[in-house]
Amino acid sequence: MDSRIQQSVVASLSARPAATEIGPFVLGLDPGTDSPHANYATPRPGAAVTGADVTRMVAAFRDAGRRPRLEYVTTCAPELEALLTAAGFEVEARHEYLVCSARTLTTPDVPDGFELRQPVSDEDVAALISAQNEAFGGEPVASPADVDRLRRRQAEGGVAVLAVSAGDVAPGPDGQGRGACVGGGQAVPPRDAVSEVTGIAVRRPYRRRGLAGAITAAVTARLFAADVGVAWLEASGEESWRVYERVGYRPAGRRLYLRLP
Repeated sequence: MDSRIQQSVVASLSARPAATEIGPFVLGLDPGTDSPHANYATPRPGAAVTGADVTRMVAAFRDAGRRPRLEYVTTCAPELEALLTAAGFEVEARHEYLVCSARTLTTPDVPDGFELRQPVSDEDVAALISAQNEAFGGEPVASPADVDRLRRRQAEGGVAVLAVSAGDVAPGPDGQGRGACVGGGQAVPPRDAVSEVTGIAVRRPYRRRGLAGAITAAVTARLFAADVGVAWLEASGEESWRVYERVGYRPAGRRLYLRLP
């Protein structure tokens, strides 16, 4: 499974607007944002990597005006961490990833007072991104480049799910009630029948009602309906881990994040 997940990341980054190959690395660069979470590299699974490759990869990031950063499944490049730390990289995080199949997926009911649907208009897409940004501690805004990026993902087969208040729900911080976006989630366009589920988010006033699990299951079910065989994601903490396990995700391997300080 490790190799399959890592290869799906390679394929996904290779499809980025300004993807670049440097030896064994694929750099997924996005001219629309300088966010390090949208601009990073990953090695091809099983490829031999040298210190010279790392130097060239860092130079390519610098030339593009981006901070050198990598994400990868650890077993697919077991010697890489030592090479990167020798070059000055620092470990940003170590995560365990979870996988789900149609056999293990459990779809809970959507909590009363809410609806889950696909964002259709640019306004829907912007509302989803804004809710995600707010839920993750950022500014509740979406730039035109953000909207274009998600629209492109949808056109390429990616999934997006919008959670909105549907009934007599208390207003959020913005004063909105019925019809307000309260969260959502996405999945990247599938590559070789594998897709990563990302950005599962619920705005703070609407948490602990079962929405995160319902959103995760809805995104995942849409992937399986499109003939995806494996969905995977990462949990950011024990609470999200429990949410994902309840809908059928199971631990499968480890990923490593590193960046130059």
